[in-house]
Amino acid sequence: MTRAAVMGAGSWGTTFAKVLHDAGTEVVVCARRPEIAEAINERRENTDYLPGVDLPEGLRATVDPAEALTGADIVALAVPSQTLRDNLAAWRPLLPPDAVLVSLMKGIELGTGRRMSEVIAETTGASADRIAVVGGPNLAREIATAQPGAAVAACSDEDAARRIQAACMTPYFRVYTNTDVVGCELGGAVKNVIALCVGIAFGLGFGDSTRALLMTRGLAEIARLGAALGADEHTFAGLAGLGDLVGTCSSPLSRNRTFGENLGRGMTLEQTIAVTRQTAEGVKSSEAVLELARKYGVEMPITEVVAAVMHHGMSISEAASLLMSRSPKPERYGV
Repeated sequence: MTRAAVMGAGSWGTTFAKVLHDAGTEVVVCARRPEIAEAINERRENTDYLPGVDLPEGLRATVDPAEALTGADIVALAVPSQTLRDNLAAWRPLLPPDAVLVSLMKGIELGTGRRMSEVIAETTGASADRIAVVGGPNLAREIATAQPGAAVAACSDEDAARRIQAACMTPYFRVYTNTDVVGCELGGAVKNVIALCVGIAFGLGFGDSTRALLMTRGLAEIARLGAALGADEHTFAGLAGLGDLVGTCSSPLSRNRTFGENLGRGMTLEQTIAVTRQTAEGVKSSEAVLELARKYGVEMPITEVVAAVMHHGMSISEAASLLMSRSPKPERYGV
């Protein structure tokens, strides 16, 4: 039997662990806080991140990384993206030498512009054929309650991608394989930034035409950056691109859209941060994505105004004015 360790017991880490268990994989969740591990083991519920969702009896949790990692064939990493490097530095001596390391995170590292797979490679020394990404329109609560969903398992090694596919394919969760790690990661990271902007528009009371505009032009930004970094453009028409973008921008379950919505309704940035219980990855990643775009000479106007609002004090009204007053362009450019 395949054995998996899920490092991180937030909503998506817990949900992915449940998916692995339901697919017949032996799985242990490693939580940071003892009370979460205890709730999973004794109450069969992650009371902090997935309250009301029943977890299966065979799903175990621990606060001991060594216990979780021992004998693991798959190590799924589900921590906030900006903490990954430090966490991996601590876990590196415990990682099984042949395990596939799977990123469940959707962010870009501040200061370095590294994608999560690059952070994994730099920190652990693992080769590309042992590093994978799982992405797609996966809203944790919906998947945790066995609503139909799908994801992409991406790895440069097709056999490794198929092993991940087999480890988490269930009657309610379909998994497709891909070898385009760059495209799958960029789709997941940048859509969070676009979702912040869509949320702001929703909070301001704008309708579906505005949201469709932002999602479509947001997808164009993702594709331009992807092309510059060598991604396969077809990836952005799939689950890890368009699928993840639509899911995150459309659902009230999305942390990033909700964060933006609160800003659009008049809350200050500080107030919004205070009421946000889980990490909205796009807030910090917006600055990192913009730095990456500038490095490669890619124009990303939505990302630029989101980063300015989140980090440089730009007002919502000024951001909207800047976007709508840009010089005319052909619909397809810069790719």
